[in-house]
Amino acid sequence: MAKIQKSLQISAPIEQVFDYPLDPDNLPEIWPSLVEVKDIQRTPDGELSSYKWTYKMARMRFEGTTEITESIPNQRAVSKDSGGIQGMRIMTFESQEGGTLLTVDVEYIIPIPLVGKLADPFILRQNENEADTFLANLKARMEI
Repeated sequence: MAKIQKSLQISAPIEQVFDYPLDPDNLPEIWPSLVEVKDIQRTPDGELSSYKWTYKMARMRFEGTTEITESIPNQRAVSKDSGGIQGMRIMTFESQEGGTLLTVDVEYIIPIPLVGKLADPFILRQNENEADTFLANLKARMEI
């Protein structure tokens, strides 16, 4: 299982930083390899419960579903991915003077039968860069 952990200070209120990446409609704007988000499901009280996605990794398209397994407003959000890429994402939000510290922890399984063992180092580097770009794009959107 591959793991990525990244943190970034964003000069914006925690409420704004929490809401933006948890709205699936915003994800294609800030997540470079996320091609499409669709079939967004919400609970009867309006909370996000799941969505389907299409993602590009190593020039291959993968489809799957993200299920929100935990959401504590302005503190923490946990989601589980299934389908073409399996994994889990944890986003932790901490209010800090002048903004928000966002930490993203990702664990995922590289679909080895599709890409081959030799591609692992390339894919790991690509996904590290993807995480950096995701955070930089989010920071740019929040600090307008």
